[in-house]
Formats: sequence, structure tokens, C-alpha cells
Amino acid sequence: MDILVWLAVPVAVLAAASLAVWKLLRSRNMEIWIGSYLRRPRVTATQGPVHVMFCFVDHFEPMWHGADEATQRERVDRWCRDYRTLAGRHRDADGRPPQHSFFYPEEEYVPEYLDKLSELCSDGYGEIEVHLHHDNDTEANFNEGMARFCRILHERHGALPRDPDTGELRFGFIHGNWCLDNSRPDGRWCGLDNELILLRQLGCYADFTLPSAPSDTQTRTINSIYYATDDAHAPKSHDTGVPVRVGGQASGDLMLIQGPLGLNWKDRRMGLVPRIENADVRGGQPPTPERVDAWVQAGVHVQGRPEWVFVKIHTHGTQEGDMNTLLGPPVDAMHDYLESAYNDGLRYVLHYVSAREAYNIVKAAEAGMQGDPGEYRDFHLPPPRASWAGGRQAKAAA
Repeated sequence: MDILVWLAVPVAVLAAASLAVWKLLRSRNMEIWIGSYLRRPRVTATQGPVHVMFCFVDHFEPMWHGADEATQRERVDRWCRDYRTLAGRHRDADGRPPQHSFFYPEEEYVPEYLDKLSELCSDGYGEIEVHLHHDNDTEANFNEGMARFCRILHERHGALPRDPDTGELRFGFIHGNWCLDNSRPDGRWCGLDNELILLRQLGCYADFTLPSAPSDTQTRTINSIYYATDDAHAPKSHDTGVPVRVGGQASGDLMLIQGPLGLNWKDRRMGLVPRIENADVRGGQPPTPERVDAWVQAGVHVQGRPEWVFVKIHTHGTQEGDMNTLLGPPVDAMHDYLESAYNDGLRYVLHYVSAREAYNIVKAAEAGMQGDPGEYRDFHLPPPRASWAGGRQAKAAA
């Protein structure tokens, strides 16, 4: 009996510890993806330099938190003023400045704001894409609103390319509140179980929503570029999919280009528990060199082309508490670090890319293209009209 009691003590301790760990995981919805993180394959060594495609996507919401018109205008004006100054100080291996992809919400459309962003993009500093917040939506309303917004972006503001094969408008997409394909368990902030199908039919070339951790909308699939097939009668069909690979072909309904997700072992709560690294840049999560290293080391790539690494990070650019980081010294220092640590031409080559350019380079890898991925920025989808001038300027600078 004494032996049984003696054995019961460590078993009870182990059970209590396991329960505590499980509760911690559940509190941050980590049970969804931690298994994928722990099973991740090792990053394989590559011959020659690693090319880093650095893509900064922005849930750009001028009306955030119900701001008045003067505040909205100041947010947009500050970006159009200060981003030129910041990005103008930096260049990648191709002589191009950082590229900011402004995913603008359909429901916040104001012509003045898009005119100003279009001018910034035409000067060579980024491109405009599509963002949407909706709730309990219908298929008809979704199709009408998205199609109308894409036409306005293209016809009035010079955004969005036309597919050279079909002539249809193409766009990158970010889902507001992370709820792509009705992925929130309670069904809020979407309403469409067939959203991937609808996006494909409307001309979406890729989704850039993920990672969404610690939200419960996060997928099991992490650190991946993959195709998802929609189950029109079930939510969150993009939870898993088929990796994009060299020599493969498009499959399913939609490509997803994910940003890095993992655990930051160099930043721990109470010195013990690692924080989630979810590629989100804001005032409370500045882009330190350690974070930049983690993003690159996540090794997001097309299968069979590990030497082309995609680093997609995200932000909500119009929130005042974050703008001093995004338009000030922290992001300035981030680009300094990228250009020194990941652009020596021997071990690393840095390429600043827009969301569309990242997609084009993914498709080039899938098609078996090799060499310098910077040559494939326009591999399939051409630049939108608003970036033509910027593209010519970039070529002249290079």
C-alpha cells in the first residue's frame, strides 16, 4: 500500500501539470495548431543564396473605432506622407523600395482616401487590394458588393490587374475579423460556407488572411502556401489543403499564402512561457531583429523550392497606437536589419514584393522557374495601372 501511495504522488503531479498545460493552450486556441508546429519538418539546407520575398500586408481601415471624418483623413494623409519618407530610405537587391499592400475594406469606401493611396502606389510604394468585414451575409449580397468594389478600384483608382488570359479583374483578399469561409465557431462575421468558391468565381487570385492566431479562426495548416478546396456546406474548408509544389498545378478553389506562425522562445512570459509569434506588427509587437530572424527561419516556401522563402507579415495600419511603430524608427530599423542581415548576395538576397508579386513568384516556382525570383514579379498577373509609373521608376533606379 505504501508503494501505491508513493507512486500516486508523481502521477497526480503529472496529471495536474498536463491539465495546466492544456488549459494554457486552450486559453490561446493553440490546441488548433500546436501539433502542426511540433511536427514541422526541419528547414533543409540549400545550395546558393536564399532569396527572401518580404511582403507587408495591411488591414487598412481609415474608419477604425468609429473615427470622425477629420481623424480618418489624418490617418490616410499621414500614411501617404510618412510612408514615402520611410520607404524612400530603403532598397532591396533589385533597387526597389519596400512595397506595402493596402487591403482596403469594401464597406469603408471613400473616393478621396483611395485617390490618395492610388497616388502613393503610382509612385512605386505598393498596391491596393481587397478587404471585407461582413456578418450573416448572403451569396447575392456578397457577389454584388465585391464585384462592384473591384470595378470601382480598377476603373476609378487604377488598382487591380486584369488577367492576361481571360480579361477578368483579379484581386488578393483579406477577410475582416479573420473569419474566412465562416471559420469562427459561432458563425459570426461571415455567414458564407462557400466563400472560397465565391472568391474564386469573382477573380480572387489568393487569400492573405492567415495566420490569425490567437483567434479560434486559425487553421491547423501553418507556415504554408497551399490550395484549399471548398466544402460548400461546411465552414473553414481551408483548414487543410494541398501544398503548392514545383511541377504541380492549381487545384481546388483558392490559393492561400500564409505568414509565419510559431512560438517565440526568446520572448517568454514570466521568463517561462514562450509568446506566440504570429507575424503581427504593431506598437506592442515591434519588429525586432529576433522576430525578423524567426520569420525567415519559418521557411514558408513552395515545396521543392526551399531557397525561395516568403515572409508575409501583417498589421492594422491606421490605429494611432501603432502608427509611430509602423511609420517610425521601429519599422525603419526593421528594414535596416533586413537589408544588412538578409541581403549580402552570398547567403541571402532580399526582394520587397507586393501581395500580387508574391503570388506571381509562387506561380513561377510552381511552373519550375529557377534563378532570381525577382525576375518573376509579373510572371502571370501584370501590374495594375496605379503601379505602372512606379514600376518604370523602379526599373530606372535598378
